[in-house]
Amino acid sequence: MTDPVGEAAIGRAFREESGRSVATLIRVFGQIDIAEDAVQDAFATALRVWPRDGLPPNPGGWITTTARRCAIDRLRRDGRGRELLKELAVLDGPDEVEEAPEVADDRLRLIFTCCHPALAPEAQVALTLRLLGGLRTEEVARAFLVAEPAMAQRLVRAKRKIKLARIPYRVPRDHELPARLRSVLAVLYLIYNTGAAEFRAEAIRLARVLGSLMPDEPEATGLLALLLLTESRFRTRVADDGSLVLLRDQDRTRWDRALIDEGHALVRACLRRDRPGPYQLQAAINAVHTDAGSFPATDWAQILALYDQLLALAPTPVVALNRAIAVGEVHGPRAALDLVDELDLPDYHAFHATRADLLRRLGRAGDAAAAYAAAAALAPNPAERAYLAARAAALRQGG
Repeated sequence: MTDPVGEAAIGRAFREESGRSVATLIRVFGQIDIAEDAVQDAFATALRVWPRDGLPPNPGGWITTTARRCAIDRLRRDGRGRELLKELAVLDGPDEVEEAPEVADDRLRLIFTCCHPALAPEAQVALTLRLLGGLRTEEVARAFLVAEPAMAQRLVRAKRKIKLARIPYRVPRDHELPARLRSVLAVLYLIYNTGAAEFRAEAIRLARVLGSLMPDEPEATGLLALLLLTESRFRTRVADDGSLVLLRDQDRTRWDRALIDEGHALVRACLRRDRPGPYQLQAAINAVHTDAGSFPATDWAQILALYDQLLALAPTPVVALNRAIAVGEVHGPRAALDLVDELDLPDYHAFHATRADLLRRLGRAGDAAAAYAAAAALAPNPAERAYLAARAAALRQGG
């Protein structure tokens, strides 16, 4: 018998193991709702049993086996459920659900099912968080800034769409994989960029799962490297008083060197391939930033060369804006402002903030103040709004 465990330990186990268990039970029973309800029942049982008996040697196997029994018990009590049991013949199978390589395949199948292009992007993100991330509906709702009942309905519609459209629970065939993998990577990146600590951690964990399941996919490795290198600097982006700290002013001694070292190793591994993809290039850009001991020591010429490659692959206005920032460091603010003014991003706060910084560097204080104010009005979080508004006020006052 192991030491007794509390609700916090059981909650961590749920977050770490529920996605694996749900994926396995979807394979066994063929239906998301049955699998999800059974795993919830299993963790309710764990809340009663584990504090008394201690953490089992294999928590994931215990949850999956218990969930399978819970699902069978539920189906036995329902007429249509009994028919399903006969069709599946799960009663004749072994009581213990093996933690074999097939389980890893189950999670990979579920990732691709959640991120099927037939589902709306916001549904892909929500369903991935719910089923693979082990997040409660209320947590997913909070990430999307919507009410819990609205998120519950969104999840119900997504699962109904999977059932009615007969979206297959499988890894795409080879010829489908490149396009489908892009959706999966985009969803994980969106999850990370919600900004909340728990969602950043979930995105990194799921990216690790995907990377371990698809070790020969360099873009999966690139995404993991990008998330690790971004996360390495996260705690220095906001000061103790909640104010925003720009990259040039961050205390680099507080960057997480373990994450940086891991991210650099992944970048070196995935960039050995020909024609690196967008996530590999973004990871490489972050690797250059985190390799510099100070802002002036940053190799901006290398960053600009990487952005040239990225813009050729992903010719979006946001990538062009980021490239213009690098142009400003290499060729000066006038050249960068000419590029920025060609972009159509009126509702993007970073567009106005970039213009403001370039205008300030060119000595156009009045125009810069107006651009900072426009950026503050569009900024997504209080720290950025406060920083940008303060810059606008300082310029108006001659600071």
